[in-house]
Order: sequence, then C-alpha cells, then structure tokens
Amino acid sequence: MQLNWKLEYSLPGSEEVKTTGAEVPGAVQLDIASAEKYGPYAYAENWKDYLWMEDEYFTYRTEFPEPDIEKGEKLYFISKGIDYEFEIALNGKVLLHQEGMFTPVKIELTGLLDKTNELKVSIFPVPKMHKHPENRSQAAQSVKPAVSYSWDWHPRLIPSGIWDDTYLEIRPGTHLDDLFMNYVLDETLSTASIDLHITGEELNGKILQWQLIDAKGNIKIDKEIRPGNNNAVIDAELENPELWWTHDHGEPYLYQSVATLLDDQGNPIDRKETSVGFRRVRLVMSEGAWRGPEGFPKSRNVAPAQLELNGKRIFSKGTNWVNPEIFPGIITRERYNELTNRALNANFNMLRVWGGGIVNKQSFYDLCDEKGILVWQEFPLACNNYKGTPEYLAVLEQESGSIIKRLRRHPSLAIWSGGNELFNSWSRMTDQSLALRLLNSQCLELDPHTPYINTSPLEGMGHGHYVFRDMNTGEEVYSTMQRAHFTAYTEFGMPSPSSVEVLRSIIPENELWPPKPGTSWESHHAYKAWVGNTWLMQDMIEDYFGPSKALEELVENGQLIQVEGYKAIYEEARRQKPYCAMALNWCFNEPWPTAANNSLINYPNIAKPALKGVGDACRPVLASARIKKFKWREGEIFDTEVFMLNDRFSALPGGKIKIKLVAGEEEAVLMTWNYGEVPANDNLAGPTARGKLPHWKTDRFKLVLEVKDHPEYNSEYLLLYEPKHSTKQAAALMNQ
Repeated sequence: MQLNWKLEYSLPGSEEVKTTGAEVPGAVQLDIASAEKYGPYAYAENWKDYLWMEDEYFTYRTEFPEPDIEKGEKLYFISKGIDYEFEIALNGKVLLHQEGMFTPVKIELTGLLDKTNELKVSIFPVPKMHKHPENRSQAAQSVKPAVSYSWDWHPRLIPSGIWDDTYLEIRPGTHLDDLFMNYVLDETLSTASIDLHITGEELNGKILQWQLIDAKGNIKIDKEIRPGNNNAVIDAELENPELWWTHDHGEPYLYQSVATLLDDQGNPIDRKETSVGFRRVRLVMSEGAWRGPEGFPKSRNVAPAQLELNGKRIFSKGTNWVNPEIFPGIITRERYNELTNRALNANFNMLRVWGGGIVNKQSFYDLCDEKGILVWQEFPLACNNYKGTPEYLAVLEQESGSIIKRLRRHPSLAIWSGGNELFNSWSRMTDQSLALRLLNSQCLELDPHTPYINTSPLEGMGHGHYVFRDMNTGEEVYSTMQRAHFTAYTEFGMPSPSSVEVLRSIIPENELWPPKPGTSWESHHAYKAWVGNTWLMQDMIEDYFGPSKALEELVENGQLIQVEGYKAIYEEARRQKPYCAMALNWCFNEPWPTAANNSLINYPNIAKPALKGVGDACRPVLASARIKKFKWREGEIFDTEVFMLNDRFSALPGGKIKIKLVAGEEEAVLMTWNYGEVPANDNLAGPTARGKLPHWKTDRFKLVLEVKDHPEYNSEYLLLYEPKHSTKQAAALMNQ
C-alpha cells in the first residue's frame, strides 16, 4: 500500500513551518529544492544552496484510513532504508528511534490504529563528530557514508531522508520473513551440503515446503517440514550442481529457491523466492608471494590477493564502483542495469564497491548475479580513524549485521572488506582497532565462506598512482608501472577532462573557456581536487600537445592521454601475472557531472573514449606491447617487448604477429613473431621489436600488433611523434 507523503521544513532564520510534497524514495534536499525553486545542484555553484540543510530537522507526514484487515492478518510499516538517524511515530506515539540507514524497518501497526491515522518520520540533522573542520572526518563516529562530506570528485552534499522503498503492507499473521540458503561445496565441487534457514512469524505447526529449481524449471530438491518455532532449518544435498562462474569463464548459473508456507489443508499462505548460485570463492596467496619477507624475525607477509573461483585462479579485471547518484534515493534498477552493462562490455569481471559510498540497493547485486560480475563489498568506513566507542560499535554492529544478511545470498559477492584506506597514516587504524575486529567477527559468524580483509590496500597491494606523469619527477606511467611489483593494483587513476557535452551542461558560458581556478571548474574538481593541479592537468596536456586553441581540442587531447595511460596500466598488470592477480582502476562512474575526473564514464552514463581502450586491454586474449614512453622523436630507436596474454582456462594455439608502425598512410613493419602455444591462464613473453623512426609529416603514430587470422586479438597504441625539423625546414635543408 503506497503512501502520499508531505515534507515539513523551516528555512534558516525562520520559524515558519513549510510543507511540500515529498517523493519517496528520494531525499529531503530534492523536495525542498523543488519547493524553493533552487537551480539544478549540478550546475555552476548551485550545490552551495543546499548546505544549510545539514543541521536541520525534517518531518515526513502521511495520513491513511484504517484499512480492512481480515481475521488473522496484520498491518506493517515497511521501509528498506531511512537516512540516517530518525524517529517513527503513529498517532503521536513514538514506535522506533534508530540510527543507521542500512537496517530496514518493520513495525506492526495492527493494534494501534484509529479510523484515521497519522504516520510521522522525523529526520535528525546529519551526524557530525565535530563542527570543524568541515570534511570527511566529521563522519568518523557514524556509519554514514563519508563521501558526501566532500571528496575530490564529490561535492559537499549530504543526503537525508527516506531513500529506499517504503510502504504499508497487510500480511497474514503467519508469514515468512527471510530465506537464506547456506551451503558448502566439497573439495571436488560435486556435492553441495545445504542448510536452508527460514525465519517468519507464527510458523509453529504449519507446513513448510521448499523446492530448489534449476534454470530449465526442473525441481532438483523438494522437501516439507513442520517448523517447531519461527526459525526453521532444512538440510539437503545437491549432487553435481551447476556452478556459477563469472561471464568471462563460464555461465553465471542461477537456481531458484522457493519456500511456500501452507496451512493444514495444503492451501498456500505465503511464499518467498530467491535466486541461488553455487560457487566456491577463496582469497589465496599469489604465486611467488610466499618468498618474502626476507630475513628474520619473519612477521606478516604480503596479503592474499588472488581470487580462486571454483578451484580456478582468475585474474580480477575491473574497477572501483561509486554510487551513481549523490542522492541514493533516486537510483533505479534501470540505472544500475545501464552501468553494469557498460562494465560487462568492458570485459570487467569485478566491481569494488568502495567503502566511502553507500551499500547499493538490492537490484545492483541481483544484476551482478545475473551478469556474472564479482563484487568486492566494503563496509561504509573510509579514510578515517573509526574509534571503537561503545556508541559507535553498537550502531556498526547493527548496520553491518543488516548489510551482511542482505547481501550474503548473492553468488557475485566475492570479498568483504572493512573499508577503504584504514591502515594509512591519515586513518591510523590497525588490525587491533575494535571496529575492524567487530566487522571480522560479524562476517565470520554470518557469512563464514566469503573472504574478509580488514581494508584496502593491504601489504603487497598498490593504491595509486593517479596521474599519467608524476608531477615531481616527470616519470610517465609506462615506466612507473614497469618498476611496480604488487600482488594487486586495487586503485589507480588516469584523469581526463569530461566531454564537451558535460562541460557545457555544468559550467556557465562566461566561465567555459579558458578554464580557470576559482570558478565552476574548481567546484567540479578540475582544480585543487587532490594534490597539485588536479584533475584537469591542462599544463601537462599542453606540454605534450601544445597550447589548446579551443575547449574541444583540450578535451580531445586530455582524453587521449587517459586512453593510453589506462591501457598501459591494465596490460602491464596482466603481464605481471601470476604474481599480480588483480587490476581495478579508480574509478568507473561518478555521482554527478565532474569537469575532470579519473572516471571511465561521465555522469549519468556517457562513456569516455577510455572505456573502450580499457575494454580492449581487458579482453581475455590479446597481443600486448610493453612501451617505454609516450613521446618519440625522429631518428630514435623505437623498441617494444611483445607478449600474448591469455586469461582463458584453455591453452591458446600458436600463431603469427606482425608488429608495425603506422603514421598516416605510411607503414613500417618492425618484425613478425611466430609464437608458440600460450599455456592456459598464462602469458607468453616474446621478442623485442626495434626500428629507427623515420621522418613523418605528423605529430603522432600508432604501434599496431596484428595477429594473423585472429583480428579479435589485435592491439594498437597511439603515441606522439616529433620530427627533427618541420616540413618547411626539411624542404629548405633539402634545397641547400
């Protein structure tokens, strides 16, 4: 039963209480902005108009008549998410006070109803550990996602309000609440030992029927019990289950688990259905990782970073996922579907759901199950020292328990992580921090078969770098990556300007060109966002390409650098297999339109050219080149090492690669390589191709690797070129 909500608020300095219509799910900020006719928060500096709402109370109200409730039925108020601290009252009586946006609400209203009823949800001011400084540290004693307190790609806009589905529901007094199928696969993966856990109300003595149905509709298990209480368990075994795989290694096979509650005559009372995927996921040490540390006393080694899925080691290729909207209440399944399709087309098999953001709505995880994309899920802790006060730990235990119980059934769930960058100098947490010990114990108790790590990065993992060229040393990403030695690259960035379309939609015309600090360019993260002159980095772009004559030229050149930089990192990480087992860039998407960012997709779903480049670098099989630098000069000896990369579980037959340079219409073949069989899930290193760069009438050229009879394995790289003399100078020299 849907409700019509009103929102009550007062403007700063006014005692007048205003009322406006409220969208649920949504956010109080969006309702008030609509009522007060604020401009779009993404345009120019309009986001600043919303700041006053952080420290205010808001009230949702709705009225409803007493519904017709038949004997044996009950009325419940259900909410899947209210952000962040709130109180719920019916007809003036407080029924619940809660802190935490990830714990759902279920309140029985049956015996409390009048003929006409008023339901009120009071929203408290956003949590702040202190008034100043106004930054993410204010979130360090709450389970509120820290990103909204401002980040280098997110403005300071802190959502409040009812953010997930909320409604009244009439249910039978006897009903099912939750259905969770816990299972263990034996070492041969041929038998699944199942414990089905069912919770509900008034189950005692009723008939509970459970069926497990395969993708073709065949019933594989059919059992009935009579529960003795409201927590029933059914034990079963499934022989030779179809396994759930990532899309690049097999089929993400899903069964349906269906529980039906029957009365004594066999009539259905209630039914619950969930999808189930059988898989075994482990986090293990990478090959060669046990060789360190050297010397004594020996202590902690590098952390396990290799994912083993169903007994097979896989290379995790993916990205860091952030919430696709500033206000999570307006995220829909359709938005999740569009973005996960982008990830699928980029050949990603893993998404790291970053700990500074939200735990996504249910449909996100359903889609990852269906599409065969693994999820690394972090709890909402990021870049702060979350001190283990009793008050904080109580909320964290409540919220983490709710999160684990909601997500643990998903086969896509591959890793639990305490949060982002918690062991760093700016966070100063350790594995003795009570918050992380609590999260570890929660995961062990509630989801023991999914790996858990305290934070990312851990010893041996790489976070950064986030630029194409080091701002201090001038070293380019090519050589930086070739010197790196990590078991996993769990964050690395490559900034670029956003598309011209996006820039015109967020920056006023009079500020659009040329870009300047102190304008909307800065508010949208082009300047002073991270360190130095990030994220636009116009000086670096123009150092390579010369001064930009127009916005379009600056964007095109900046995005070209992002393409080649990201390709260099992904391919080099893969070339470092098997010691390296993972490459996840920072970041995939963005919650609002930035002027410049490391993202592969501009808000809301505008792909940058780098998305295709990264997709090419993440193909299961490709020819790959190890390049030394971006800009080359006429007469230099160009050289590149060549590889065949194979992430498939089967060996790749031998073949032939032509390595050539292409500048406009001119081609120069450096060599051909007759490569042998490439082992399963392994790489094959080839020769070094060399050649002296001739005089070309161009400022760029391509390195092209052509695989005979397999164009799907081909690769190409765009590089810059500088002739010794301009065309006019060359002609003059020839005439002397």
